[in-house]
Amino acid sequence: MGMLVNLRDWIDARFPLTKMWDEHLAKYYAPKNFNFWYFFGSLALMVLVIQIISGIFLTMNYKPSATDAFASVEYIMRDVDWGWLIRYIHSTGASAFFIVVYLHMFRGLLYGSYRGPRELIWLFGMMIFLALMAEAFFGYLLPWGQMSYWGAQVIISLFGAIPVIGDDLSLWIRGDYVISDVTLNRFFALHVIAVPLVLIALVVMHILALHEVGSNNPDGVEIKKHKDENGIPLDGIPFHPYYTVKDIVGVVVFLMFFSIVIFFVPEGGGYFLEKPNFEPANPLKTPEHIAPVWYFTPYYAMLRAVTIDLGPFTAKFLGVVVMGGAVVIMFFLPWLDKSPAKSIRYRGPIYKTMLTLFVISFAVLGWLGTQAPTDTKTLMAQIFTTVYFAFFLGMPIYSRIDKTKPVPDRVTG
Repeated sequence: MGMLVNLRDWIDARFPLTKMWDEHLAKYYAPKNFNFWYFFGSLALMVLVIQIISGIFLTMNYKPSATDAFASVEYIMRDVDWGWLIRYIHSTGASAFFIVVYLHMFRGLLYGSYRGPRELIWLFGMMIFLALMAEAFFGYLLPWGQMSYWGAQVIISLFGAIPVIGDDLSLWIRGDYVISDVTLNRFFALHVIAVPLVLIALVVMHILALHEVGSNNPDGVEIKKHKDENGIPLDGIPFHPYYTVKDIVGVVVFLMFFSIVIFFVPEGGGYFLEKPNFEPANPLKTPEHIAPVWYFTPYYAMLRAVTIDLGPFTAKFLGVVVMGGAVVIMFFLPWLDKSPAKSIRYRGPIYKTMLTLFVISFAVLGWLGTQAPTDTKTLMAQIFTTVYFAFFLGMPIYSRIDKTKPVPDRVTG
């Protein structure tokens, strides 16, 4: 034991090991009233680790070339020891990542975690979301299946709708006039090296910003306002061991569901791995219905909801603007919300109604994005896209006039 203490002291003299442990775990005081919704931050970090480790093992046998990519994935699935398991962990992990992140973002909307002094945490979180979307898109092409190929073809072609620079931009992204070996190689480099580095850096900044201002809680009150004579928040408890143990429970439950999907339904009913992706990419054969993976479908439905040209702007370009705007508008959320209450516990009926409609619109748009377009479904997409944007654009008005309950001075449990 004495040797371990001496080793710790030796490291501390050269590296702030104990200081980091105290600041971010043992003496980081979190509100004592965390609930179920506070599992998803730690789960997102765990899924990121799962994706990085499984991805490293996949790259050991994957060949990023148009002639070998599909065959190398089949080789991993059939001939590499436990290769099928690693591949399914990675493919299921991609969907699990988005499920966890969407629920984590919803928690922010529930309890006002984007409000001051946590604006920067929200901005870092939104940048993580953008990086995650880029990472998922670049990785989606790598199996070189039919849906990978044609999905990438459709998404990259959207950049061609941008006036003046569109065609050159699409060419620059592809690196060729069509999706080819060059595209696959650059997407592999971006998926394996560039975007993960950005993602890890953003996650570190997200956590550092969080630990600088402190965690929000279901009451939306600041625990730093009331401290004892030692400067410890009266309504706070050390993150370790209390919340590390609590998070382990969440991890165990998550891994149970994660394992069930991997071992029994790895394709997720065609949502996690689409049937056309089990066929090698064929530039001469278009799949019956091209659609992105489920976590992109709400934005894809918004893209298709725009059907009219406006002056020099085509419907396709305006659809791209709407799709991009649906993500960009979330960056401004901390400044759109004018309510005196942060948490939904003390919000009025208008916000609760708008949030419910927002969630319904996002879910319905997600479903519409998986369906072949018809007149009725396009009309539905237009209605629910309007509801989606109304949640944000109307917020400065309805959040100000909404009747709120008195917010307590301290957490209520």
